[in-house]
Amino acid sequence: MILVTGATGNIGSELVRQLSVDGHGTGVRALTRDAARAGAVVPDGVEVAEGDLGRAESLKSALGGVRSLFLISGVGDDARVLDAARDAGVEHVVLVSSITVMSHPHLGPARANLAVERRLRESGTEWTILRPTQFASNTLWWAQSVRDASVVRVPYADVGLPTVHPADIASVARAALTGPGHRGRTYPLTGPKRISPRQQAGELGRVLGREVACVGVPREEAYPPMAAMMGAEVADSVLDLMGGDVNDALLAVHDTVARVTGSPARSYRRWAEENADAFR
Repeated sequence: MILVTGATGNIGSELVRQLSVDGHGTGVRALTRDAARAGAVVPDGVEVAEGDLGRAESLKSALGGVRSLFLISGVGDDARVLDAARDAGVEHVVLVSSITVMSHPHLGPARANLAVERRLRESGTEWTILRPTQFASNTLWWAQSVRDASVVRVPYADVGLPTVHPADIASVARAALTGPGHRGRTYPLTGPKRISPRQQAGELGRVLGREVACVGVPREEAYPPMAAMMGAEVADSVLDLMGGDVNDALLAVHDTVARVTGSPARSYRRWAEENADAFR
């Protein structure tokens, strides 16, 4: 039995779908805080369990009989979830961490991810750690401004990062959960090439059939609404990762997706085509 947490999220829902298509559906349990909502997302034949990652004690039933766990760090009380998984007899955890532990280990969110990684490695449970870069789905933040005015306002408009498609994170997780040779491995995950916000806006425009303008704004203008939404420390960290403090570790393109899955990493254009309705 594989327990997939965040089963209605961008990565978790795709992972559940892929496992179901691969014929693992009857051995998959999808964890959600709202089973009724999950019913519209989870494929037929996949068991749904309710639980809250912020309350590890609520996971006892969901963890029953589970041998492998998919967990995204930073969603709940990671330390207690890992302890609960170990106590329930889980043998293998696939953890989604972040490439920031390589590129910006001094930042608060990266320190938190490193602490979770260390906790997992020291838990006695077998592990696989995924370290993705910036998600293509982060551009959903632009959806309203694209719908309303066909414009994107963003700092560091010409800094290109190797944005990763969430489905590729799910594909690597699927391989790690179901295939041999991945335990004890740490995988950096990126898209196939660097792409800047200006280039992403251009791809969106081509998919939508209209021009989407990209307007660069100063960091000091971008910061207040981000800080109000996600807190000051996280906003500063995100702005550094968008271009304020880029370095080779953040800019590097890795071929991990192709090596692990046998298929090339998906492009941002593909993500835009699959999610165009959000911007119309």
